[in-house]
Amino acid sequence: MLLIKNATAVEFEPAKITEGVDILVENDLIKEVGANLSTEGVTKVIDATGKLVFPGLVCGHHHYYSGLARGVMANIAPCPDFVSTLKNLWWRMDRSFDEEIAYYSSTICSLEAIKSGCTSVIDHHASPSYIKGSLKTLREGFLKANLRGMTCYETTDRNEGMKEIEAGVQENIDFANFVDASKKDDPSSYLVEAHIGAHAPFTVPDDGLGMLSAACKETGRGLHIHVAEDIYDCSHSRHHYGKELLERLDSFGLLNSKAVVGHGAGLLQSDIDLLNERDGFLLHNARSNMNNHVKYNANLPKFKNVALGTDGIGGDMFEELKFAYFKHKDNGGELWPDSYLRFLYNGNELLARNFGAQFGRLEAGYKADIVVYDYESPTPLVAANLPGHMAFGMSSTGVRTVIVNGQVSYEDYAFPFEIEEIYANGRKAAQRLWKNMDALD
Repeated sequence: MLLIKNATAVEFEPAKITEGVDILVENDLIKEVGANLSTEGVTKVIDATGKLVFPGLVCGHHHYYSGLARGVMANIAPCPDFVSTLKNLWWRMDRSFDEEIAYYSSTICSLEAIKSGCTSVIDHHASPSYIKGSLKTLREGFLKANLRGMTCYETTDRNEGMKEIEAGVQENIDFANFVDASKKDDPSSYLVEAHIGAHAPFTVPDDGLGMLSAACKETGRGLHIHVAEDIYDCSHSRHHYGKELLERLDSFGLLNSKAVVGHGAGLLQSDIDLLNERDGFLLHNARSNMNNHVKYNANLPKFKNVALGTDGIGGDMFEELKFAYFKHKDNGGELWPDSYLRFLYNGNELLARNFGAQFGRLEAGYKADIVVYDYESPTPLVAANLPGHMAFGMSSTGVRTVIVNGQVSYEDYAFPFEIEEIYANGRKAAQRLWKNMDALD
């Protein structure tokens, strides 16, 4: 058993701060929370005196295929709009993946998420030249870092039509079945779950949506898809299908409590109402939307369920919360930091719906996904102003120790294994990735 001693325990939703708390962890769960807990049977003690301890953060939408994109040095044509950005950059990059590139991208993304205080990442993957087996390769990266997560394959027809659709759907099914088998082997230790993935409605024809619907029913998983990231997606749906985006997905039975849709900036009120009625989630990715110069989602207050993601711009959710909040205020929005802290916390509900466990609280019976954090506050830190500290002060630099599923993934600012070789191999893989991109010209 593991014991965290004398912590200042922090809860995000509802906000709560309690000093002098001990947290006892047994296997993958929090066993007991209180003061002066016994050390009997404890094999490891973490002294949290003067430190904050809070449930691990969740990145609700990531793209691990972007892990080796930082500082990309490839010949990229001008990108005056969203579709040209996809075609000239991202769709060339994901076509340039192979197994080794996928592994190092996943591993490095996982390591960097943990260093930023993330204990869970929900990924959305694409590698059209390496579809079969790609999700197992990504899983290896999660497991190497000891990071909880979910992943899926981004089903699309953008390169090889229905042949590519079929391969993408099959990879999602195969991985979900693999996950089910791993759960049977050791239910308490499995870390990586599955969604059924699709790129966006404008690259999935009706036959593809039918196949995705069948895959969701077969596996018991939910859909993970981009919608209305750019107004083009909305116009395409009206032009080619005569329906709004979520209306079209719902006609195939794809909207439910396990469905997650990324962005949603161009959705009309009728589609927002439909998502709310189906109890699905919107994943908001402020930095990515700004970087791609797509429409800002000013309708966040209208959605029942909102969680925060990065859309591939790293795993730093402290930074994502800040950008999301400041962009909202810059747009004249009515929300305050408490809403964005709640959006961040909501990632735990995504996990609960898919892992069948409890996340996001320092309470007995909850998963032991925990962060020990250094923060020298210049002003009093209390429950009422915790959201303000998150928006205006706290950052990922304070992440000292990270525990995932009851196991220490990162302690005193260091991983329990050497990472230099991983990063060196990652740099080599990145150079090869960029070279592959140029070879597609």
